[in-house]
Amino acid sequence: MHMVENLDYEKLGLKCGLEIHQQLSTHKLFCNCPSFIRDDKHDVEIKRYLRASAGETGKVDAAAAAEMLKQKYYLYQGYHDSTCLVELDEEPPHPMSTDALLVTLQFCKMVDAKVVDNIRVMRKTVVDGSNTSGFQRTSLVGLGGSILNGRIGIETICLEEDACKIVKRSSECDIYNLSRLGIPLIEIATAPDIRTPDEAKEVAAQIGMLLRSTGKVKRGLGTIRQDVNVSIKDGVRVEIKGAQDLRLIPTYVEYEAMRQKNMLALFKELKKRKAHAEKTIHDISKLFASCVGKVITSALEKKGVVLALKLPGYAGLIGQETQPGRRLGSELSDYAKSQGVKGLFHSDELPKYGITQLEIDAIKKSLKISGNDAFVLIADEKEVAKRALEQVTIRANHLDLIKEVRQARPDGTTQYMRPMPGASRMYPETDIPSVTPFPLKDIDLPELISQKEVRFAKTYKISGDLASQLAKGGYDFDSYVKKFAHVAPTTIADTLVTTPKELKKRFNVEFEDVEKYEKDASVVLEALDAKKISSSSVIDILAALSKGEVIDWSAFKPMDTKALDKIIKEVLAKDPNAPMGALMGMVMKKLGGKADGKLVMQRLNALKK
Repeated sequence: MHMVENLDYEKLGLKCGLEIHQQLSTHKLFCNCPSFIRDDKHDVEIKRYLRASAGETGKVDAAAAAEMLKQKYYLYQGYHDSTCLVELDEEPPHPMSTDALLVTLQFCKMVDAKVVDNIRVMRKTVVDGSNTSGFQRTSLVGLGGSILNGRIGIETICLEEDACKIVKRSSECDIYNLSRLGIPLIEIATAPDIRTPDEAKEVAAQIGMLLRSTGKVKRGLGTIRQDVNVSIKDGVRVEIKGAQDLRLIPTYVEYEAMRQKNMLALFKELKKRKAHAEKTIHDISKLFASCVGKVITSALEKKGVVLALKLPGYAGLIGQETQPGRRLGSELSDYAKSQGVKGLFHSDELPKYGITQLEIDAIKKSLKISGNDAFVLIADEKEVAKRALEQVTIRANHLDLIKEVRQARPDGTTQYMRPMPGASRMYPETDIPSVTPFPLKDIDLPELISQKEVRFAKTYKISGDLASQLAKGGYDFDSYVKKFAHVAPTTIADTLVTTPKELKKRFNVEFEDVEKYEKDASVVLEALDAKKISSSSVIDILAALSKGEVIDWSAFKPMDTKALDKIIKEVLAKDPNAPMGALMGMVMKKLGGKADGKLVMQRLNALKK
């Protein structure tokens, strides 16, 4: 990705740490429901309102309080066969999954972490609707440890439950699917030992490799999530949520360091100007009686209002860039959006969006704008717009960086989500007994992926590239080769890791659910092992399975040698002097996948002589 400017990270005092959240491939953490995520039609739906309660310290957490301000309700979608009363928060949680705990202890041993004597489950207050109970259950399992030859410390290793899957958000209601709630997550938090963006990627890759080496983690998009903590000298720790793409991690670190550097410079100038936000929020709806801007007219047609806030000292600075494509105005807008509005207008970007210079002049007169004064506008329902501008007021009057949680965006930039949670959000879980962990000496260490790559290539005589993709993809290749003994290891490997790419290229079929693809692949490999089909028909059958089609296996029955020779002779008789590649293509086209390419080439060579 294009880098906007070269930053001296040592001079900036960059500090970075990662929190890795990896879904485990066991049943759910506190019930026996299966751990697979669904998006098909749900069987049940319930409606809930959530409120923040005081934690163990007796205080309400700031992040929870911020969510309550939105005044939303939540709808939860569930299933009769894969969600239960535990997910609905209508039944106490069951004992912690032993399988999930074993994987966590195995990772602790891999990084030489110290396991706690007694594992106690805690409740972590979450009031954004992603947990029906209003909290997430989490437990500390390991402390300390390190990776990359001791260069990067591991502070904590926790075992916790995943949250619900978001289906739809609106200003009034969020809809969640319960199938993801309760899937076990191992959470690994590193020490703030990372000093460059590229090192952050290296650390994430190393932890990911160790986790996949256990053979007990889920694979595919969304099964592993990285939260990135970043600060610079004179800055503050900011947590970037949801960095799913490993390749983008260096960009998130770079852009956050850039944002903090630019924001500190802006705050210095704003303090010099004694900039602030006035307390009064002005209703200036009457100034837009003739406005043609879509946002303004839409709000007014719905009996909404246009509210304005005066920002003395902010003129010319709201439009200053903080990250590529993001400005100080974007920062203020994020705070407004947290209350359900779609955004705001600010004076540095106007006239624009259907707002004319005449209307701007009227606004300036009404708000008594002069000199370095600026203003922001929000058009929406009155109470929503008022809450949004109150949040903008708080941010505009705080001329320093704030510890906050920011959402990772696909372009490497970030936006404000909520305040940084603190200790007030944690309190003990009283429904689950504590657990005494197994001694680490009794836990077996797995074969590392880096070791598997070498062994696969050597043992099964496959290419280093195929061996690497199999090992990194977490495939149990030994079991595949043993189960399908009559299929060449190279064919099995190609079917697992190369064929999905070919399916996307030829049929525009993409498999986001890796486990579903493996099931389909196993069905096809079983047919190939029993000689019911030829290897040439594998890709066509998998394409049909991906579309939910019923397979007529007789249509793919391999052709016998006599019938094959007849087709080859017909092709040779038609064009005996054609190049071998062209002849091969003509024969394969006529066969329609009913014979293996290797056999066809053998017979073609024999009959052409």
